[in-house]
Amino acid sequence: QVQLVESGGGLVQPGGSLRLSCAASGSIGSVIAMGWYRQAPGKERELVARITDGATTYYVDSVKGRFAISRDNAKNTLYLQMNSLKPDDTAVYYCAARVYGDPSFGLWGQGTQVTVSP
Repeated sequence: QVQLVESGGGLVQPGGSLRLSCAASGSIGSVIAMGWYRQAPGKERELVARITDGATTYYVDSVKGRFAISRDNAKNTLYLQMNSLKPDDTAVYYCAARVYGDPSFGLWGQGTQVTVSP
C-alpha cells in the first residue's frame, strides 16, 4: 500500500504563489503515475495535473502556464508549484497515485486547503 501526505496549503492573495508537497511512503515501486486533484465547494473533484513515471505531464487548461507539477524520486515527493493564483483556484487539493494494474488514480491523500483571497 502507498500512503500520501500533502502539505503546503494556506491563504494567499491573488497573484501570489504556493508550493504543495506530497510525501509518499510504502510500496513506492508500484506507483506508475501521480497527480493533483482539487475540489471547490459545490463542485466536482477535478484533475489539475498529473505526471507519469516517464515524466510526461498533463495540465487542465485553466492552470496551464501557471502551475507546474514535478517529482523528486530520491525524496519520494510530488510537488505542485502554483503561480499567479486566482480566487477560482480556491479548493481542497488532493494528491493521488495510480499503481500498476489500477486503471485510474485509486490512492489519495487527506487534502490540503488552498484559499486565494485579498
